[in-house]
Amino acid sequence: MNDLFQNRKLHGTHLGDILLDWFARHQRDLPWRRTYTPYHVWISEIMLQQTQMDRGVQYFQRWIQHFPDIRSMALASEDEILKHWEGLGYYSRARNLHRAAQILCHDNNCELPREIQQLLRLPGIGPYTARAIASIAFEQDVCVVDANVERLVSRIFNLKNPVKSRQTQLQINALCEEILPPGRARAFNQAAMEFGSLVCVPRKPACGSCPVAGLCEARLLGVEEERPVGAKPVQPIYLSMSTGVLIHEGRILVQKRQPDDVWANLWEFPGGLVEEGETPAQAVIREFMEETRLRVVAPEPIALFKHAYTRYRVTLNAFFVQLCSDPTDIVLHAAQEYRWSSWKELQALAFPAGHRKLIAHLNDDPRFQARVHP
Repeated sequence: MNDLFQNRKLHGTHLGDILLDWFARHQRDLPWRRTYTPYHVWISEIMLQQTQMDRGVQYFQRWIQHFPDIRSMALASEDEILKHWEGLGYYSRARNLHRAAQILCHDNNCELPREIQQLLRLPGIGPYTARAIASIAFEQDVCVVDANVERLVSRIFNLKNPVKSRQTQLQINALCEEILPPGRARAFNQAAMEFGSLVCVPRKPACGSCPVAGLCEARLLGVEEERPVGAKPVQPIYLSMSTGVLIHEGRILVQKRQPDDVWANLWEFPGGLVEEGETPAQAVIREFMEETRLRVVAPEPIALFKHAYTRYRVTLNAFFVQLCSDPTDIVLHAAQEYRWSSWKELQALAFPAGHRKLIAHLNDDPRFQARVHP
């Protein structure tokens, strides 16, 4: 492997130097790069997991404005944390940030540790994030390998085995260590990730203007779009769900999901899966009885809302429903807490994606506004 690397030079220039030169000229102006504050680097790394850059920047700026440091994050309530994370998904990331901040303020004067092993002890920080913080925030000479780096290295060295296999992962990490210019880990790791994101993209990479095209084994063989070798795609699972908006005396019933449930500790309107043999309208009546022991009738369609998470593709059928029992007779079977919320109070709570779309729709629905503002 080292022989292959040594034999691939572009006009005598080291690959790492090419990437550093490209980064110096083309790096994006991102808010956490202006100071490289360890807290900012940490938040950006967590937010950018499963999140596109433009969206991540917006959430980062809003987050830092509300939680300017680790102490302010530690002192916040979980509802406040989740509300400011709302829309990014994978809410365990936000809960882990909150727990980690509380640990740091209890044990480490509200400061992130520099060492990888200490970072790994914090909730939500795995090997990738620990190495990213160590190299980008604290300038330690360790490599960071994300999907962009995997793709870049797989193409340059024409790695033929599945990219997520143990063998290929070891190869990629060894090659990155070989390429890393000593003392330049902060810039190099960002350069490799950014280059993969902007130039060595998954489809139709910009090989014609790529400064490392002459080093790229996959490019020389014409197989660049076949690298990296991926796993077999996972088939999606389609779900139909129903939910009900119940309004009583101008207030709306919402409930808080269980701590160990999917979308843990987020709020929702009662509802659930449409079972085989029933209509969405029948499902919402049954779900209200099963989840709250409240009897509701006359489901009135609001709209359909589609969203996705992991491998699931969800169609949410939303209805207005009418109460036919005492509103104080609630017995929760699928949630930890309920509230009869005003419209203003409801908008301060964090909801999963489908219910957020429903709330946005209700804001412009005259039927809803007439019921909450009679």
